[in-house]
Amino acid sequence: MSELQTKMVDVGSKADTTRAAVARGVVRMLPTTARRIVAGEIPKGDVLNTARVAGIMAAKNTPHIVPLCHPLLITAVDVDLDVNVECGEVIITARVRCVGKTGVEMEALTAVSAAALTVYDMCKVVQKDMVIADVRLLEKSGGKSGDWKADDA
Repeated sequence: MSELQTKMVDVGSKADTTRAAVARGVVRMLPTTARRIVAGEIPKGDVLNTARVAGIMAAKNTPHIVPLCHPLLITAVDVDLDVNVECGEVIITARVRCVGKTGVEMEALTAVSAAALTVYDMCKVVQKDMVIADVRLLEKSGGKSGDWKADDA
């Protein structure tokens, strides 16, 4: 029986290309919690701006969070948080770009995940049964494999 090895993929021979990725996720909550976020009534402070900064920081630090992920010189990270009060949702979208030898899908997914965890952390004082859901890649571009977009994106 052969032994499985864990290793970082060698991307040294790959050409630098412009890379981009978009990921999305949602934090589901009661409409009253969503209303309190919009009204600035969460005791820990500004939920949306704090979560945005957490997402940006997480994208930049992905190789410290996800084993075997290559460190990248990210050129841009945008994290948008949209609150749908009626549905009780905070929809988080992260867009990450770089010029490099490997893609930024993990950085976009990590940004969404960290932003969602921050929303949860800041709001748990008013609601503990929130749900983080549907964290997924919507699209990516660049590199040898080319562009990809989710069918329902």
